[in-house]
Amino acid sequence: MGHASEVSLDAIAKEFQPLMIEGEFVEKAFKLIRDMFIFTNKRLILVNKQGITGSKIDYLTVPYTSIRKFSKESAGIMDLEADLRIWIKGEELPIKKEFKRGDSINEVYQILSKHILKL
Repeated sequence: MGHASEVSLDAIAKEFQPLMIEGEFVEKAFKLIRDMFIFTNKRLILVNKQGITGSKIDYLTVPYTSIRKFSKESAGIMDLEADLRIWIKGEELPIKKEFKRGDSINEVYQILSKHILKL
């Protein structure tokens, strides 16, 4: 409960195909309780299921080129209980996601680094 887990790329690719553009594909996907991080070769898609039943879903697309900076705040590198913050160009406040011990915060951070630092 509350742990980010990697999601099958086949299932995600099929579910998100209607949102994809030509030449875009899913590289990695993580589920965190009801929310998801979908990393494609072109963007980050943050999925936020809202309400008690989760029937309302918000899909936020963040092009990697729009990410100004990101941070992981924790008690140390190996402390996996952390907050991930992503600052988007034109936005004052960051997007914030909370990760609990055992979540995949370091892997999510590495994937963000891979895409942001190569730009």
